[in-house]
Amino acid sequence: MSTEIVTVDIGGTHARFALATLDGHGAIDLGDPVTLHTSDHASFQTAWEDFVARQGGIKPRHCAIAIAGPVGGEVIRFTNNPWVIRPALIPDKLGVEAYTLINDFGAVGHAVACAGPDEFTHLCGPEIDLPVNGTISVVGPGTGLGVAHVWRGDAGYRVQATEGGHVDFAPVDSIEDAILVRLRQRYRRVSAERVVSGPGLVDIHEALAQMEGRAIQPRDDRTLWALGTSGDDSLAAAAVDRLCLSLGSFAGDMALAQGASGVVIAGGLGLRIKDTLLRSGFANRFTAKGRFAELMATIPVKLITHPQPGLFGAAAAFAKEHLS
Repeated sequence: MSTEIVTVDIGGTHARFALATLDGHGAIDLGDPVTLHTSDHASFQTAWEDFVARQGGIKPRHCAIAIAGPVGGEVIRFTNNPWVIRPALIPDKLGVEAYTLINDFGAVGHAVACAGPDEFTHLCGPEIDLPVNGTISVVGPGTGLGVAHVWRGDAGYRVQATEGGHVDFAPVDSIEDAILVRLRQRYRRVSAERVVSGPGLVDIHEALAQMEGRAIQPRDDRTLWALGTSGDDSLAAAAVDRLCLSLGSFAGDMALAQGASGVVIAGGLGLRIKDTLLRSGFANRFTAKGRFAELMATIPVKLITHPQPGLFGAAAAFAKEHLS
């Protein structure tokens, strides 16, 4: 017996919707996503109604909603858009019988747990599949720095979203010392997210320019990614490489902290710089943990390549909550 749901992934700028069919064996068939701009809709309910109308007026009975932010409490307020969701009103407002609310990076954790081996690209470590038993650390650089861990065992799996991206940034060489010094001029406390994220590339680039005595040219992170990955700008390329190094260090730290036997890099940024990651010093930084270097070299590190891990993972979370 199959169950049809609407799965939703809401960020600050976009809300993505898709129909998904869940069968009784855990398989998820995800339909084509529809991306709406949050700024074009007065509320989540009106965006939902827009999606339903685009699907021919379907009458969905179930939904899964991944949200960029905390999902607890009577009122959910979004950090980067003005929408408000009151979970208790979801059945009445959306006309659904069952729903799942989950943090967006928690949804990515579910995607990691449920995606097949062909949905991952190998980055470093032994070329083996992710462990079927044990902990998998999930790190996702994007607008911020998401962290979760997945525990898998004979009885199934569990996902724990965390705020690991907000641990202190830990420089490991003089260049990163200089980046930290510059960021401390703006922030009393510098978290890893300030460096290992899309916006962090701007600060890395400006710190490198300052080191070389160059005039700082204001550029957004998307422009810097394009310049750095194309090879058209050597300083932008150095900034991209430096971010990859810091991502390797941070991912290794999370693996140590969480006792991981596998690591997955997720997030739109990771997918966008896949080839750059493979050519960078990411792998060396991941294993550079002193007395634990040999242990780190035994951990497979993958990049999830599923095109919509948030939507897929939210659907998987619904299946785990309501159908297992």
